[in-house]
Amino acid sequence: MRSKFDDELEVLNEEILKMGMLVEVSVEKAVGLISKQDVKKAKEVYEHEEEIDNMEHKIQTHCLRLLIEQQPVAKDLRRISAALKIITDMERIGDQARDIAEICMHYEDGNKFGDTGHIIEMGRNTIYMVKNTVKAFVDNDVVLAREVSKYDDVVDNYFITVRDDLIKLIREEKVEPDFIVDLLMISKYLERIADHAVNISEWVIFTVEG
Repeated sequence: MRSKFDDELEVLNEEILKMGMLVEVSVEKAVGLISKQDVKKAKEVYEHEEEIDNMEHKIQTHCLRLLIEQQPVAKDLRRISAALKIITDMERIGDQARDIAEICMHYEDGNKFGDTGHIIEMGRNTIYMVKNTVKAFVDNDVVLAREVSKYDDVVDNYFITVRDDLIKLIREEKVEPDFIVDLLMISKYLERIADHAVNISEWVIFTVEG
């Protein structure tokens, strides 16, 4: 009986890993669109978002079945409970990656955002957080999970810097108001993605340490 349950937990782990890797790729592609418009990549981000949604429903069903049929306790219960929370954050990241892609594809000039302030660096640091929070989950790495949580301050500081860049552009009247709003939205989506990465890391710590 225990052997079968362990096999089920391993399958659950593999499902979350697959979802995490898809989320990671989706964020990378979305951030890439900030500096270079690419219709094919944008379409892939949209498709990834749909697949991520489907995976969330599949994993939810798996977790609920394990809770009902196996009635896990202690660490097993923590892992399944954390899995339900983690996939919710992953699904939100997929949504926000799609939102970024949609904004970027409104502009014919693919470099329009990339030439503005620190948005690209903010994107790169957000990708770093997503990659490492997925790795922390896979490896049960509490040290890495805590590093991701601390790194959130870096992305938050970039958000403030991007905001200041936009204020400067407004004062200099160099860009249209719609562009300012879109760039601010992209930076806000990146900040939210970073927040979800922190949430995942905290659930990794909960799973390992309780």
